[in-house]
Parts: sequence; structure tokens; C-alpha cells
Amino acid sequence: MNFRKMLLASAALSCAVMPIQAIADTSAKKIALSNNYAGNSWRQAMLTSWEKVAGEAVKAGIVAAADPFTTAENQATEQAAQIQNMILQGYDAIVLNAASPTALNGAVKEACDAGITVVSFDGIVTEPCAWRIAVDFKEMGRSQIEYLSKKLPSGGNLLEIRGLAGVFVDDEISAGIHAGVAQFPQFKIVGSVHGDWAQDVAQKAVAGILPSLPDIAAVVTQGGDGYGAAEAFAAAKRPIPTIIMGNRQDELKWWKEQKDANGYETMSVSIAPGVSTLAFWVAQQILDGKEVKKDLVVPFLSISQDTLETNLANTQEGGVANVEYSQADAEKVIAEAK
Repeated sequence: MNFRKMLLASAALSCAVMPIQAIADTSAKKIALSNNYAGNSWRQAMLTSWEKVAGEAVKAGIVAAADPFTTAENQATEQAAQIQNMILQGYDAIVLNAASPTALNGAVKEACDAGITVVSFDGIVTEPCAWRIAVDFKEMGRSQIEYLSKKLPSGGNLLEIRGLAGVFVDDEISAGIHAGVAQFPQFKIVGSVHGDWAQDVAQKAVAGILPSLPDIAAVVTQGGDGYGAAEAFAAAKRPIPTIIMGNRQDELKWWKEQKDANGYETMSVSIAPGVSTLAFWVAQQILDGKEVKKDLVVPFLSISQDTLETNLANTQEGGVANVEYSQADAEKVIAEAK
């Protein structure tokens, strides 16, 4: 083969392999966050984490935009309209904390059909074209009853404080709690209220139902309602039961005060608000051409009697115990997905 033919052959080989070796560039890609609700400390921490981590990615030139949007109310119709606006605004990916697992499927399908990547987290959607990032919320609920079965082996009456009505997360955690009671029948749920994952709402709801309830051994929760429950029991001059906490700073602070005063013992569990940052990086990786399984699971964040002080010290006042994710973390979660 002469030199000219060698050059042509080499060029042809390079052209053949270049598409395989090339890495997609996301520097011009725009990502939006569609959030359905911001009325509690967890959602505020979630948005803060997004703005910090995604904002740094924009400054570093990894993506062109990472804009957060929140609807005024937890209404699926309003969020669907928000998603449709994002389609018109030309976003390449939408990261979604959904008001409903099904009511947004039409808008999500419209986005997918327009070539937009949709990654749902926390409040996930069932539309097959979307990706989903969630903890095992049922297990999060069930684990509370398992903990109580060891702390209170003789069982007792439970008050259940639920989250935001109609939201996937609320239904799943509650289903897990009820599954736990079926597994440990020495416990009985004698009352249930919605606290909207907010301590002021939970305090009012618990205060309203307490006069009608018998003695309560424990309060099972979903996050953001433990401190409000404690305040309601104290105001009613009723014995403080074992209250499962949800990783909020006000809950952890109250728990620490009670632990120091009288040895009060409980546990705390929630999904880390920083899961929004994992969803951001997963969307970026998909835009970068990576193959990502449609369902990714991350562990929930548990705090025990032994780890209380450390977690409280690392949680800002008014905030939530948190974990924020890096691009490398996302790559690891993607690689380990089953």
C-alpha cells in the first residue's frame, strides 16, 4: 500500500471510530426543575441544595442553565401547565418533583415526545418514558414499626401523622406503616391526621384529634411533624410518647434536649433533600449520552440515638439533615443500578 492509500485508510478508520469514542457535550444544554410544593423545611432545603449544586455546574460550564420553578399550590393541573411552558422554552431536560404519580403523565409524555429528558424524584411519575429516583418509601414506613417493636415489645396505641394528601410519597410511607402494624400486631393505629410535612400544620392537627384519643404509646410520622406533635402533647398536658422524627433541625434539637434531660429515646428517618442534586446529575448524564436504567433507588437517611449529636451539629438552624450529591456520586449510582 502506498503512502497516499495509507493516509486514506487511516482517515477512513478514524471516521469510523470517532462516533464511538466521542463524548456528548452538555455545555449548551438547559435543565429545569419543576417542583410542586415549597411549604415546608424539607422542600426549602431541597431547593437550596439544587441552587447550590446545579448553580455551581452552570458556573463551571457543565450545563448552560439549571433553572428552578415551583408551583404556587400542590396542584397537578398547574404543574402540568408549568411543564408545557418548559417544553415551549426549549429545555433539554426537566427534573420533576411531581404532585401526582399519574396526573402529570400526559404532560411528561408531551415533553418526551418533544425530545426532552424527564427525570422524576421524590414525587415520581409512572409515565414509562420518564426516569425515576426514589427511596423505598414503604420500607421507610415499615422500619418505624420495626424499631418500635424492639423499643416497646408489648406494643400499644399509635397516632399516625401523614404527609401531603394525594401525593405518592404520603401514600407509600403510610402503606409501609400499615404493613408494619400487620407484621407487629401488638400495635394499633387509633388515629390519623395529615400534617403536610410541616410542624405548624402537624401541631394543629394533633391538637385537634388528641382529646378523642386513648393513651398513645408512639407517634409514627413522615417528616417535619415530630416537633409539632411534641408541642401538641405538651400543651394538652399528656405524657410525651415515643415520636419518630423526620431529620428536621427543630426535631433533632428537641430530641437532644429531652435526651439530656431525661434520657428520651427515639429514631429519625427521611429522604435527604439533596436527592434533587442526584436527579440533576442523572439528567446531565443522560444528556451526555450515558445509558441509565429507568428506576434508581437511593437509601433513606436514618439518625439513631448514637448519631443524634453529630447530625444535629451538621444541620443548620431551620434546616434538614442532608446529603448532597456530586457528578461522581451519580455515576456510581448509575453504575450500581440493578
